Amino acid sequence: MRAVVQRVTAASCTVNGDVTGTIGIGFLVLLGIEDADTAEDLQWLAAKITAMRVFGDEQGLMNKALADIGGDILLISQFTLFASTKKGNRPGFTRAARPEKAIPLYEGMIEELSRLLDKPVQTGVFGADMKISLVNDGPVTITIDSKNKE
Repeated sequence: MRAVVQRVTAASCTVNGDVTGTIGIGFLVLLGIEDADTAEDLQWLAAKITAMRVFGDEQGLMNKALADIGGDILLISQFTLFASTKKGNRPGFTRAARPEKAIPLYEGMIEELSRLLDKPVQTGVFGADMKISLVNDGPVTITIDSKNKE
């Protein structure tokens, strides 16, 4: 699993003109799922995201996690995080998991993040043409790959 985690002051997702998720301060998380991913990847990544200390403390240092600031998560499925760009100019997406594998893991990530934060996670719509708006704070943008834990 791959995640692009962006610290935001606001983010929202719109599908066909309807807002499906909106947050204030917190993380916009773009989540890519590949065929090799398992529940272990999901649990490791969810724990890493929720424990990440990138919010400012009283001295302005990045020492606080989401729970410390009461932050939220907007989770967006993003198969293009597994794009292969080695050949030609048109990316290939063969590493991205097919919906029958990806949807249960995406839904599991929603549940796990909600459990760890002890509140609901906002989401987009899996497989939809989504319009994402965000105000990146910092900017702080971090990529995490569950297959590269070291």
